[in-house]
Amino acid sequence: MEQRNNVTEFVLLGLTQSPQVQKILFVVFLFIYIVTMVGNLLIVVTVMISPTLDAPMYFFLGYLSFMDAVYSTTITPNMIIDLVNEKKTISFQACMSQLFIEHFFGGAEILLLVVMAYDRYAAICKPLHYLTIMNQRVCIVLLLLAWVGGFLHAVVQLLFALNLPFCGPNVIDHFVCDMYPLLKLACTDIYLIGLTVVANNGGICVVIFLLLLISYGVILHSLKNLSQQGKRKALSTCSSHITVVILYFVPCVVIYVRPPSTLPIDKSLTVFYTVITPMLNPLIYTLRNGEMKSAMKKFWIRKRK
Repeated sequence: MEQRNNVTEFVLLGLTQSPQVQKILFVVFLFIYIVTMVGNLLIVVTVMISPTLDAPMYFFLGYLSFMDAVYSTTITPNMIIDLVNEKKTISFQACMSQLFIEHFFGGAEILLLVVMAYDRYAAICKPLHYLTIMNQRVCIVLLLLAWVGGFLHAVVQLLFALNLPFCGPNVIDHFVCDMYPLLKLACTDIYLIGLTVVANNGGICVVIFLLLLISYGVILHSLKNLSQQGKRKALSTCSSHITVVILYFVPCVVIYVRPPSTLPIDKSLTVFYTVITPMLNPLIYTLRNGEMKSAMKKFWIRKRK
């Protein structure tokens, strides 16, 4: 019997079925989304207009904040709207678009974190050659590689999803379109494609997470050669980066490094790395960075004048 895709829309069950809890979550997530957008866009604008933030680290930080803003916008507004809507549906095309954009910016952000780790390694371990190693051309090439890597990752996800046959069930027990919930609805044997999805998602997460931990371990080990002031500055910068890496990767590893399945905890973990982490990133990078705080103060003083 030929398998057909006769599903034109999906029903998202969302985070909870309780109307009272939905109202509370609506207010909470709306506040989080506003803080996320203001914080990340403020960093983007500050990096663009501040002449003191011309180092490669801030170049990459500006793009990280831009990615966070778009990544959050892909998911959070739809989730907020669904919290007050009785009919929580998403069209097949919109679901595929959300899946692609989510993994495009998510994948690019993961690779950008690798680039930022390399930048910190060059700055701390090769200080005399830092400006030569991380010249403008290299920075642009590394940024483009992050975008291309994210794009290829998202294309693979999209091709997998488009080739899944959906022949009836269309209720997704989640608040976002993602591969594991979609695999659960496919009316075919998902064993092989499931392993491929695990490799594309979980494998990438684990390998990059381990690489980042090793690279920051090497950086921290090299701090013994620096002065006390240099150690404090390097530790302040690296601790911010390590915190962001842990916040982003731990939930991803828990969700994707396992056979394709959906667990009750998946929703909470997805909220953490898609909604909470993009809000925390600006706070983490600005509160522990004197140059960024100083540039923001000058920006606000200039605005008032």
